[in-house]
Amino acid sequence: MNKTLRTILSIVLFIAAFIAIQTLVQAIGVAIYCQLKDLQYLQVVTAMAAGMYSKLLVITNIISSVITIALFALLRWSPPSRVYLRSKPWAVIVWTILLALGTILPAEWLYERMQIELPEQMEALFEGVMREPMGYLAVGILAPVAEEMVFRGAILRQLLTLFSRRFHWVAIVVSALIFGAIHLNMAQGIHAFVIGLLLGWLYYRTGSIVPGIVLHWVNNTVAFVMFNVMPELSDGKLIDLFHGNSRMMVYALMFSLCILLPSLFQLAMRTRK
Repeated sequence: MNKTLRTILSIVLFIAAFIAIQTLVQAIGVAIYCQLKDLQYLQVVTAMAAGMYSKLLVITNIISSVITIALFALLRWSPPSRVYLRSKPWAVIVWTILLALGTILPAEWLYERMQIELPEQMEALFEGVMREPMGYLAVGILAPVAEEMVFRGAILRQLLTLFSRRFHWVAIVVSALIFGAIHLNMAQGIHAFVIGLLLGWLYYRTGSIVPGIVLHWVNNTVAFVMFNVMPELSDGKLIDLFHGNSRMMVYALMFSLCILLPSLFQLAMRTRK
């Protein structure tokens, strides 16, 4: 078996394992819950899709993330290493945080111009998870680690071996497309693709998933905090954040770009290969 075929099969294995863990853990969790509460399996699954039983959904997400992290680390599909942290990349981490903050408003503005909205079912699931106190552990901490290990530490690492250094961007785009497709809806998929490009670029430049975890963590944390601090904005528009003042919104977008662009420049300089 040649190297290219082995690499492709490895990537398929990583994706299948990621999906299987999530599916099986949720199925087993629902089955156990049905036995304890004397409920019908399909009844609980249907209710979860409508945003109910959110605590059960959060718990199964936490368990599946922990299993994913352990499996990909133990099998060295995404081999853990302290080499990058030993280089004390604190400036890169700080600029990554600023980059994440700088992308939030421009990205939201862009998605609104493209008229991208979450399907009602996904929005109900999203809101149910965000309302749970343990939801932050699932969404804000474990999901960034698990997803970076899978999509950058495993999938992108393998993809980069298929292309020469000159065409590394092809591997980054393909990994971002896979990351977007795995979300199974247009709104989250496009957002994941755009963020996936940044995450892939950071991984390529640093050879580590640490900056990606930081960016992913900031992105998810801001979403969690905003939902719980200002829940009325969850189904509103960006301009509602500024009480309908379009001038303030433009100023905020310009300020975000003043953070975003220097952050990209600094990261490009500090992670030069």
